[in-house]
Amino acid sequence: MERAMTGGPATAAADERALAVPVAGGELVGTRWRSDASGRVVVGLHGITANHRSFHGLAERLEAPLVAFDLRGRGRSRTLPGPYDLDSLAVDVAAALDALGVADAIVVGHSMGGFVAARLAASRPDLVASLVLVDGGLPLAPAGDPEALLGPAIERLSMTFASREEYRAFWQRHPAFVDWSPLAEEYVDYDLTSVDGALRPSALPEAVRVAMLGLGDADDALATLDRVAAPIHLLTSPLGLLAEPPGLYGGRLDALLARVPAVQAREVPGTNHYTILLGAGLDAVAETIEHAAHEAAGKEMP
Repeated sequence: MERAMTGGPATAAADERALAVPVAGGELVGTRWRSDASGRVVVGLHGITANHRSFHGLAERLEAPLVAFDLRGRGRSRTLPGPYDLDSLAVDVAAALDALGVADAIVVGHSMGGFVAARLAASRPDLVASLVLVDGGLPLAPAGDPEALLGPAIERLSMTFASREEYRAFWQRHPAFVDWSPLAEEYVDYDLTSVDGALRPSALPEAVRVAMLGLGDADDALATLDRVAAPIHLLTSPLGLLAEPPGLYGGRLDALLARVPAVQAREVPGTNHYTILLGAGLDAVAETIEHAAHEAAGKEMP
């Protein structure tokens, strides 16, 4: 189902349509921006505790149509039942793209979304012309311990908030969001939902716990990227989830890239794990998508 949105936040893009696409157990909810634009469709897949509105700012910088979904167990797709493993999330995205008639897309995955995007490209190469991984997709933590890395983000899921304003204030104190913006505010507002009479972050703790098992399997993540036939672009941030150096990959990136030499990587200065998509890194992500689209179009020429 697709319907035009009216009203909404002041930051809304000119052409924005809400989506609710049938998948196993219910509907995958999301947004389609610039439905009537020409060009290859861009597909956005968000992080482990995030939601699809993290791609709103990117939609405003692209001329191509963009589709993004709340992945199973998160956002407005939080009521979908399990399983919540990364492969199941990729199956959901494939079913949604099939239902929308989207194929040969530029798939952009942020954080956990990069792992889902890689699985999608490996299992359904017809759907993916190019991968753009944004601070994700390669193993996120040494020794298979993503929970230690993601701890503060996970702790938030057990909290309740008295109001939307209190939730905004929580994020405004977060070191990664020193430069608060309307895009960040809209993303945070969307994330807060009423559960059993209390306001909570939308991601289901169970869905996050299951996905973390996949993030901790370094061999599987690298083997998945090896199976991807499409070009792979990786953008990394020099700062982590708490805006701390050295970022998620630190001194491990060169070793990881040596394992998957097909990945084309570059760092985006002045960003942290959040602002690479919700702030200062937006132009770099948009430029990489445009480059990937030109690259894919060139391969189609006789």
